[in-house]
Amino acid sequence: MGLFDFLFGSKKPVEDPQIKRDEEGRTIANYVDELPGSGITVLALKSLDFVAPGQWDNITNFDSMVKKVTGEEDPDFLSEIRTKALELYADPAQGYQTGLNVYQLVDKADKALGTAALASKVGEKVKLLSFLDKLTPKADTTQTIDLSMKLVCEIIAFTKVNGIPGDSFGDFVKALAEYEGEAKIRMAGLIAFDGLVPLGPDFVEKARNGLGNLSPDQLAENTTFKRIERFVPGNVLGDKLDFVQNGFDSVSGWMSGFVSDNDLSVGKVTGKIGDYIEGADGKLDYLGAFLDVSTNYFEHTGTQSMASRLIDRAVNEV
Repeated sequence: MGLFDFLFGSKKPVEDPQIKRDEEGRTIANYVDELPGSGITVLALKSLDFVAPGQWDNITNFDSMVKKVTGEEDPDFLSEIRTKALELYADPAQGYQTGLNVYQLVDKADKALGTAALASKVGEKVKLLSFLDKLTPKADTTQTIDLSMKLVCEIIAFTKVNGIPGDSFGDFVKALAEYEGEAKIRMAGLIAFDGLVPLGPDFVEKARNGLGNLSPDQLAENTTFKRIERFVPGNVLGDKLDFVQNGFDSVSGWMSGFVSDNDLSVGKVTGKIGDYIEGADGKLDYLGAFLDVSTNYFEHTGTQSMASRLIDRAVNEV
């Protein structure tokens, strides 16, 4: 097994249905069917099970997801729901393609470990210490922007799918209280992997202060922002920075509450991650960098969320 397959899981072939596709010539079923069933992303997400015990089921087959979401077994009904969901995704005006796109783009990290050699097998502990010479921890400013970009992507995906204005921060915060399954695990990952681990227990305040002192030019230089800039509301950089700052401010209270409600701490998070990554509790800066370059948890769970919402809507429309 090659390193890429270990990190992200091997891809499974899928037979494309005869239906309209997105600009990449793909359907939502293609994206779900190609999600890995194993790898570091999956292991990292499993380490957060204590936040939502048993809620996240790593479904990597679209037909299986249709069955789970609908709770039905009738082949004809399932086929009808499947076709309707694929049709909804194929229409770019519905917002699901944009939602999936931002999830994919925000997780496109530089895979610095691509040339490394791994002796570990899938399911065994990964040794963080063996990667230290291949990792470069990010500066707090860069990490703050990356954290904010993932939060902004979640807001964009929510507003696009629901057909509401991009600055509907209040509606988004209300919806967060109802997140469950892969959506809740994704937000737990945001707080744990991009907040607590790299920035420490005061990550919310640290990020707010960092964003408050950020200039439009500094934002424009950030690699993650460049990937999603065209989706961020605002005509000029100053407007886009305002959106990022206001979006983060609106969710700050929820993030602090999530940490408190789930009794999250740096030690608890790294301890859970340590069940899968050896040395996770001793090299926080490097652990943050390792998770950044070796996981795509936002894209992974974001794909599952888009598929689940499409199926839910298809049920209501069939």
